[in-house]
Amino acid sequence: MEKVVIVGTGCAGLTAALYAARANLTPLVFTGIMPGGLLTTTSIVENYPGFPEGIDGYELMTRMQKQAERFGARVQFATVEAVDLSRRPFKLTVDGEPFETQTLIIASGASHRHLGLESESLLEKKGVTYCATCDGALPMFRNQPLVVVGGGDSACEEATYLTRFASVVYLVHRRDQLRASKIMAERTLSNAKIKPIWDSAVMEILDVKLHKVTGVRLKNLKTNAEKTLDCAGVFVAIGHVPNTQIYKGVLDMDENGYLITKRGTETNVPGVFVAGDCADHVYRQAVTAAGTGCAAAIDAERYLAKLNQ
Repeated sequence: MEKVVIVGTGCAGLTAALYAARANLTPLVFTGIMPGGLLTTTSIVENYPGFPEGIDGYELMTRMQKQAERFGARVQFATVEAVDLSRRPFKLTVDGEPFETQTLIIASGASHRHLGLESESLLEKKGVTYCATCDGALPMFRNQPLVVVGGGDSACEEATYLTRFASVVYLVHRRDQLRASKIMAERTLSNAKIKPIWDSAVMEILDVKLHKVTGVRLKNLKTNAEKTLDCAGVFVAIGHVPNTQIYKGVLDMDENGYLITKRGTETNVPGVFVAGDCADHVYRQAVTAAGTGCAAAIDAERYLAKLNQ
């Protein structure tokens, strides 16, 4: 039986693993389907403290994993398929195999909602991105026309942030008005560098043959008219999907599936803690995820200490 099982190997999961390992809890960490989490899809990370020249997202996560393993964390490439949190020890089904643990730290993250285009997938990291804060300042996007897809608060935040670097930001939305909060929508539409394109959907991202983004093919959903818009980057901001499906009906979550914490990183089930983007729909940054990973490990350590008193 394990003392601590951690689900996820993004910044939250690996930071939790580091702290739990240094507390001599020898945590077992399951990677899930995306080892390293969303940060591995970012070509360069320039806003994580300690790397003034920036660092490749995959390299950063590899370093975090090695650091946790140095102190005794065990990382296993596997996916948690089911959980039974109704009794202790908790029972997990991992790639068909049973595991038991005294505590569980869920750091399974969230996935970007995609447009579902083949060209989107082929041009990811080549001008298609899902995080303006992560990638907006890259040289390839500076003083270039950029496209943001979406109409909610996230899309407005992305578009506004990108005005610091882009020559112009085209905000492509399927409707004729933004879904964002009133203050966010007003702020966005009053920005001279943001040009909304209403009632439109991205049908294709150009140009796969050139291995870089050169534009988008848009379709007006009311007239069916199509046009091509030149740009150097496409920032998809149509929401996130927290990777929490297996906990539905077991752990408290909001209407969008984000896990709800009580005190600190505690969930409604004692001994189960949560960290990172699966509980954070506001910040979604590497450094904030790492912070909650640290907190979850400390909470788990204190919980175990009370059990053994």
